[in-house]
Amino acid sequence: MGDFVFAPIGQQFKLGVVWGLSEAEPGRNLKSIAEKKFCPPLPEHVLKFVDWVAKYNCASPGMVLRMVLSARKALDASPIVTQFTPKSEILTRITPARRLILEKGGPFPARASTIAERSGVSAGVVRGFADAGGLIAESLPVDQPFAEPDPSQDGLELSQGQADAAVRLREFVNAPGFSVTLLDGVTGSGKTEVYFEAVAEALKHGRQALILVPEIALTQAGLKRFAKRFGAEPAAWHSALGEAERRRVWREVVNGRAKLVVGARSALFLPFPKLGLIVVDEEHDTSYKQEEGVIYNARDMSVVRAKLTGADVILASATPSLESLVNARSGRYHHVVLPERPGSITLPEVELVDLKDNVPEKGDYISAPLIEATSEVLERGEQAMLYLNRRGYAPLIICRACGEKLKSPDTDSWLVEHRDTGRAVCHHTGFSMRMPKECPSCHAEDSLTSVGPGVERVAEEAARHFPDARIEILSSDTSGNADNIQARMQRMERGEIDILVGTQMVVKGHNFPGLTFVGVVDGDLSLVGGDPRAGERTYQTLVQVAGRAGRADKPGRALIQTHQPEHEALLALAEGDRERFISAELSMREILGLPPFGRLSGVIVSGPELAITETLAKKFVSLAPKAEGVEILGPSEPPIGRLRGRFRRRILVQAEPSVNLSAYMSSWRKRMKLPSKYRLHIDIDPQSFM
Repeated sequence: MGDFVFAPIGQQFKLGVVWGLSEAEPGRNLKSIAEKKFCPPLPEHVLKFVDWVAKYNCASPGMVLRMVLSARKALDASPIVTQFTPKSEILTRITPARRLILEKGGPFPARASTIAERSGVSAGVVRGFADAGGLIAESLPVDQPFAEPDPSQDGLELSQGQADAAVRLREFVNAPGFSVTLLDGVTGSGKTEVYFEAVAEALKHGRQALILVPEIALTQAGLKRFAKRFGAEPAAWHSALGEAERRRVWREVVNGRAKLVVGARSALFLPFPKLGLIVVDEEHDTSYKQEEGVIYNARDMSVVRAKLTGADVILASATPSLESLVNARSGRYHHVVLPERPGSITLPEVELVDLKDNVPEKGDYISAPLIEATSEVLERGEQAMLYLNRRGYAPLIICRACGEKLKSPDTDSWLVEHRDTGRAVCHHTGFSMRMPKECPSCHAEDSLTSVGPGVERVAEEAARHFPDARIEILSSDTSGNADNIQARMQRMERGEIDILVGTQMVVKGHNFPGLTFVGVVDGDLSLVGGDPRAGERTYQTLVQVAGRAGRADKPGRALIQTHQPEHEALLALAEGDRERFISAELSMREILGLPPFGRLSGVIVSGPELAITETLAKKFVSLAPKAEGVEILGPSEPPIGRLRGRFRRRILVQAEPSVNLSAYMSSWRKRMKLPSKYRLHIDIDPQSFM
């Protein structure tokens, strides 16, 4: 089982995986397999994982398997090319160009074109150096193995609390069988260094370790940290990898040679044969939920994969999801707590700024207390951060003449002005156009005005208040590729930026030693929209944002602007009383039967015609199986009623914990066949309600 084969399907040959063997039915003529790929088969636990993910998330096994087979060219042996390595005895007299090859052309072995690009010479110079005896030419695979991590290499010195936590994690890794541990530590408590000890323990036993991170940028920034601890960079896996690098990582993983992998959520579907540990860093992050194709939560599926493999899972967060916290407190998970930062470093002081009492100047969005606090920080030669989780310059463009709001042509979402690029952009579909000079509806010239702030507008305002400050923006729109993001992070770490204006990208575990003040421009932003997890997400985000302030030996401070200073999440944050928020939030959810005290499933019916979409959604509800403990809400129009030209209607299914919601939804789905061009998407455990 698990072999990769080409089989004749109709008139074509299709790549597939052998799922099982059985006797042929009498009298049935079966076609022969056309080709078997000579690469390791998928382990049995991977096949079981594919089946489980498909069944739980109401998806087809083929769609899940497609995620496993994400680098098909890795099924063949690596291409062989000529690569060059310097001779151990270097020629005494060499030209300046050849010296550049030795100084800048590595790491070796490498192809002539690669060496030439690194050293700034031509490929002919490289080959000429080889002909002269300075380089050795060898026929080697293009896809070289990853350097072996060294688990015995010493890490940073741990505090007593960190060392005690590390001992417990090593014990769980060494114990036989499967386990899940919630590593629950305040911001800056050193969770990464602690779980490094568990990773080292898994590697010592010859097992593979997978560390999941929520963002590509965090993947890039963290690789050097892993390399420093284990003496070798891990294999990286994320959507920005090119085909050659994906092929290399996939092949090394399936052969068991890639011992340490750091990646985004899709790395969970790599074919590890000897997986011993999965770490889900920032386990609360909503980036772990895939919203298209196979809809799944990588955090929850990590626990499933580890159980099927007999591996261990560490869920790490300063603000754990309530589901994980309840599992830890009920004893289903181990619970390891890091309640303080190491040494004399203290958590930042958090205060609320009531915008009803501290109204910003007309046309501005930064209140006097934030301006004053930022000024004090800059006078001390320290850094400040202004946080607003809204990209662009303004979230709404409206015509003063007729009131028209600019929308994407095929989506019911407002276009966002990006003044830096002079464009209006839809953040849901990627649609972009140049900012019009007249209203598309009434054609009035110069009538379009920007409403509300985005990070570009906040940065513009900060520049007016602090004209001598070095101000930069960190958001997915302005940062470019991963290298640019890393360069900006390094400038911030070196103190070359005075004020960093950022979106949620700044919350992802970055450490800025000189940052002592964080100002949140809109603390209420995530409280709107009818999301039952709004309070939890607001609390998590603001704890993470505030936690960026006050590292090294400098105390931190955070001010949060809000129109709702009485909100439970904000009060708990200001008072440093996490338990107050958790208790209130869990009580509310228990009363309402929401997770973790109940189950939810979302359904989206979509299609090109509004009337037909509404009719199909109502018909689907009418076909719902009768079952105790299940309540169906809808259909209704979601906040985004049309997306990419397709009208949408949402149904929400609420069930008691004892209900097998996946089985219920699968049974329900089979009762209705939709016309072509109309789709029905089922989302088990939804995180988004858009």
